[in-house]
Amino acid sequence: MKESFEREVPGIARLRFGSWKRKDFQRLKKLMPFYNQAMETAPRERLETLQLQKLQRLLREISGRNRFYTKKWKDAGIVPGDIQSISDFQKLPFTYKSELVCAQEEAPPFGTNATFSPDAYTRVHQTSGTTGAPLRVVDTAESWEWWGDCWGHVLKAAGVTAADRVFLAFSFGPFIGFWATVEGARKIGAMVIPGGGWDSLQRLHMMRELGATVVCCTPTYALRLAEVARAEHFDMPSLQVRTLIHAGEPGANVARTKSRIENEWNAKCFDHAGASEVGAHSFECEVQPGGIHLLESEFIAEVLDAHSGKEMPSGEIGELVITNLGRVGFPVIRYRTGDLVRPNLSPCACGRTFLRFDGGLLGRSDDMLTIRGVNVYPTAIENVIREFTSVAEFQVTVTTLDQMHHLEVQIEVLSGNDAEHVRTSVEQAIYHALSLHPTVKVAEPGTLTHFEMKARRFRRLDDPSGNASS
Repeated sequence: MKESFEREVPGIARLRFGSWKRKDFQRLKKLMPFYNQAMETAPRERLETLQLQKLQRLLREISGRNRFYTKKWKDAGIVPGDIQSISDFQKLPFTYKSELVCAQEEAPPFGTNATFSPDAYTRVHQTSGTTGAPLRVVDTAESWEWWGDCWGHVLKAAGVTAADRVFLAFSFGPFIGFWATVEGARKIGAMVIPGGGWDSLQRLHMMRELGATVVCCTPTYALRLAEVARAEHFDMPSLQVRTLIHAGEPGANVARTKSRIENEWNAKCFDHAGASEVGAHSFECEVQPGGIHLLESEFIAEVLDAHSGKEMPSGEIGELVITNLGRVGFPVIRYRTGDLVRPNLSPCACGRTFLRFDGGLLGRSDDMLTIRGVNVYPTAIENVIREFTSVAEFQVTVTTLDQMHHLEVQIEVLSGNDAEHVRTSVEQAIYHALSLHPTVKVAEPGTLTHFEMKARRFRRLDDPSGNASS
């Protein structure tokens, strides 16, 4: 697909669209892969009308049946039938994960947010539990089809076709992970190769033997597979993989992490965002303008100030508040995700009119730390460290010294490199990028955890959980 773009539309590889004429965009739009082109390129007025219609239908279907929301709205004095516009919609109360966890504890095993009786559900998954107690989520056959359609958008936007062989490099446990990718691949006719139960080297061999062209995994695991390939003298160029689709954690839109993955795999890297309790809500298109598109035909997004709740203007960072529109059996309405995004409604060269989030998910509202007067997000630190290909893995710890936060970074240095030189270079790079003086230490090889799913590289020793981020 990449080669055809460059052949049919000169200049696509440089992605410098400022000098293009309207006819160039029209030609590019025709070449772009879509799952539902009419909807993905619809005028915003049509999208907003569709969102309101789906929202009103959702409210009708769950009112009086979903115990969680029926009580929540009654307590707030809200009558769902009175929601006649998006401004009316914003009168609905927010939903928090802690509420859903309490609802699960109140009526185990699935909670009061399960709209139907248990025999209506065909799927059960749960959140990873990295930010608290795991939350079980359930899907009917209908809502699982909806998940598949959402992932169909993710796959098609990355250029995946029926001719592809999609390798899923994850464990297939209760975490929803890439389970729904199976349905998305079925929708577009691609072959699925499940990689559960194999170790990293076995997965690499199976990718080669079965001719996998697409790999789905976390960004961390993509780098881990490349590390295993080096250690085991596995020939990465022997793979046919041309596309990697990442989810589960930030990274695929962290510039230097994306670049490192693409260099290791000689393939194009795509970001995707979603959550077990929400759905697969955002994806990166082939143009890759530096962000991810929200699937606005299936979700309503608000970007709000995390403290005041006021709507943030385009270009300003705020917390993503999301409503899924196709999951009657387990809805989330005005759900405070805790994820920070920067909204952008300007046109994308891919032709999609969907809102996009510049830089993908930028971090979590509770991850930001003020260290000696500087606001720091874990993704900013990762972007610096990933510049150093000599660093195999790292761990960041925030400690409190004399009532002030202090940044300590441990790095594992690949053999053959001057460890002290790498250490001082990393220390200086963090200072120049963030205006912070960290303490950087070299860890013994193999002493830091090399993650295969969601990574937990950031710790706060003043936090009872011991974790600030993945």
